[in-house]
Amino acid sequence: MTWLPYLSYISVLVLVVGIFAKVIKYLRMPIHLRWELYPIPHEKKDGSYFEEVDWWKKPRKKHYLNQIIFMAQEILFIRALYHHNRKMWYASFPFHFGLYLVIGWLALLVGGALLKIFWVASGLAETLLAVAVVVGVTGMILGIIGCVGLLIIRATSSDLHGYTAPVDYFNILFIFAVLGSGIIAWVSADPRFSIVQEYIRRLITFSAATTTSKTIAWHIALFSLFLIYLPFTHMTHFFMKYFMWDKVRFEDEPNFRGSDMEGKIAKALTYTQNWSAPHIQTGKKWSETASKGVE
Repeated sequence: MTWLPYLSYISVLVLVVGIFAKVIKYLRMPIHLRWELYPIPHEKKDGSYFEEVDWWKKPRKKHYLNQIIFMAQEILFIRALYHHNRKMWYASFPFHFGLYLVIGWLALLVGGALLKIFWVASGLAETLLAVAVVVGVTGMILGIIGCVGLLIIRATSSDLHGYTAPVDYFNILFIFAVLGSGIIAWVSADPRFSIVQEYIRRLITFSAATTTSKTIAWHIALFSLFLIYLPFTHMTHFFMKYFMWDKVRFEDEPNFRGSDMEGKIAKALTYTQNWSAPHIQTGKKWSETASKGVE
């Protein structure tokens, strides 16, 4: 399949550009509505600096390590879901953790390919390949189990009917197809993933990247199509979660006169409201609503 490497190059390009565009779009968005929920992980004590006497006269200390630990626990183990929706967690955890392992599998293959390109630590390259087999197969199996579980829960839970759109089923089935094709390729054609790694090596060196195995080719094609599709979906929350936590949930910068925060708030108050509610009138500025209150 001579078109396969072109599809792979396009997929990586679209993925990188798409993610970069989303990050830039977010960074240019207006200031968010602060949650003011405490405790915040980067605060050393369980509370807010607002509780201290003359807090504005004191230097602020942020403990970023605590925040990183909190994020890591949430990302790796879906901690909030475990505490608030245990039934969903039993499917969501293997799904997400399996995908993380698949990302690790890909990183191991790329790392091994780079070592082979530069002819250094060939023994290490073989070790990475052996580890990649364990990590990749485990991740694919966990991901498949999670896909099946999520499909069943979404299809049978009345609580989720109002929150589940057809695209949600499509996304899960797409991921199931990518992971399933990976298992089929592993079992039928590439038990050590050496063929896949060689394909990656040839992509990196811009050599004639191809494979004679149809099952491997279909897996690579499905994986490439998924990478093209990913930036245009809500599944980009795998990296946008950072902004949700650091820039929304944990954002507690004080609004001092003349500060950047004051400028951002002043700019937001000039925006026109384009939606309505009992307390909102379409066409008014936010400054009018904030100053006059509910009419």
